[in-house]
Amino acid sequence: MKLGIHLPFLDIDGGTAAISGELARVGAAVENAGISWLSLMDHYFQIEPTGLPAESTMLEAYTTLSYLAAHTSTVELGVLVTGVTYRHPGLLAKIVTTLDVLSGGRAALGLGAAWYEREHRGLGVPFPPLAERFERLEETLQICAQMWDPDNDGPFKGTHYQLAETLCRPQPLQRPRVLIGGGGERKTLRLVARYGDACNLFTTSVEDVARKIEVLRRHCDDLGRDHTEIDVTVTAAFPRPEPDRRDEFVSAMDDYARLGVHTVIVTPTSGTPAAWIDAMAPAVRQLAELG
Repeated sequence: MKLGIHLPFLDIDGGTAAISGELARVGAAVENAGISWLSLMDHYFQIEPTGLPAESTMLEAYTTLSYLAAHTSTVELGVLVTGVTYRHPGLLAKIVTTLDVLSGGRAALGLGAAWYEREHRGLGVPFPPLAERFERLEETLQICAQMWDPDNDGPFKGTHYQLAETLCRPQPLQRPRVLIGGGGERKTLRLVARYGDACNLFTTSVEDVARKIEVLRRHCDDLGRDHTEIDVTVTAAFPRPEPDRRDEFVSAMDDYARLGVHTVIVTPTSGTPAAWIDAMAPAVRQLAELG
């Protein structure tokens, strides 16, 4: 099992002026530890499930990932996850391509159906009903796949998006891995089976994750796809792990590793995330020995 880092909290000790320096230190800490994944949230406002107010610090995700690309050299970079409503699909594919090129082939596309109505209303971004958002999610996955096909610059004609040309030059150095967030068993995991390279679930319980993996396998069987082609990742929560309980966290992950979970993603909870990552770093070796 591999270890990933997700950064949902950007209220850095020292205030706004300290953010850039701390993120550079985060990049160094991630590289030194051998961590495989580094992600940000993609939101306009801070989200309520963190327990912080909407007015808390929130940076634009892809700009920040480009900065982190300059301070890293091996870790995969992505968002967990982009709401499908936030950017036009053609622009999104171009943004992820740019990140991939500038990072030396380390970009991933994390994508979901979006849910935070307040930030949409706040910044004037359309927030269609859930069923339509899932339709847009599927079309966006199709558009990104076409944009990253060097032999297909032709049009895309969908219900919600129409592109006269899917021209994307340069192409990514390597096709970005597509991670679809969410554990919805009827729609989301079906989309993972059809389009995804990875999914992301929460560590609600071993039994819950096992059931969702089994649902994903059935969707893959229906499509004639080998489910082992899809990396199952989990975000550790309930409660979030802390460095001073690292051994307990690793022990709890053993059952998930036995289910075939590829990566567990943890979230620094302090205003000095680089130091938090340094303290959690021994978990990289410990997790690699599981399963």
